[in-house]
Amino acid sequence: MPEGPEVETERLHEAIHEELQKEGGSLLRSIAITTALLAALAAIASLRAGATVNEALALKTSATRLQAEASDQWAYYQAKGVKAAVQEAIRSSWLAAGKEPPLEVAEKSARYTAEQEAIAEKAREKERERDVREAEAEHLVHAHHRFAAAVALFQVSIALGAVAALTRFKLVWLGSLAVGASGLVALAMGLLA
Repeated sequence: MPEGPEVETERLHEAIHEELQKEGGSLLRSIAITTALLAALAAIASLRAGATVNEALALKTSATRLQAEASDQWAYYQAKGVKAAVQEAIRSSWLAAGKEPPLEVAEKSARYTAEQEAIAEKAREKERERDVREAEAEHLVHAHHRFAAAVALFQVSIALGAVAALTRFKLVWLGSLAVGASGLVALAMGLLA
């Protein structure tokens, strides 16, 4: 007498295993494709982050140079003011002695004052250029922050994709896609900035 009904369990086990492998294989392929795309986007965001911060640093350096040039102009302006004051003191000494000052004293004083006006305009122009460069640099720094955030989000998304691939847990993969979409938004904001 048979002990129980004989069912081919080995064949059933193989069929279940094949189905599980098909399901898992499809999920793994999807995870691999999205992770590769996220890695490519992360590389783009990383390159843009580096480029924007380098450009911002170059603009900051240029702004610093312009500030130094403006400071030099203001020092030159003050030197001309001192020379004009010396000429005015000479003129006052002549007048205090009851004599008419030489004509060249008044001419030098007027020339130094006129030169001061031109120097002041040059200094202000350097300051305006400096302000433009600094504003551009600040704008680029903000864009850099967006790109850096995109890189971080893509990296988290890739890590979640790896966890999803190891566990074959679809919900983790969907979380990876959501974080990756956030990274894509940050990248787009950086590109549009």
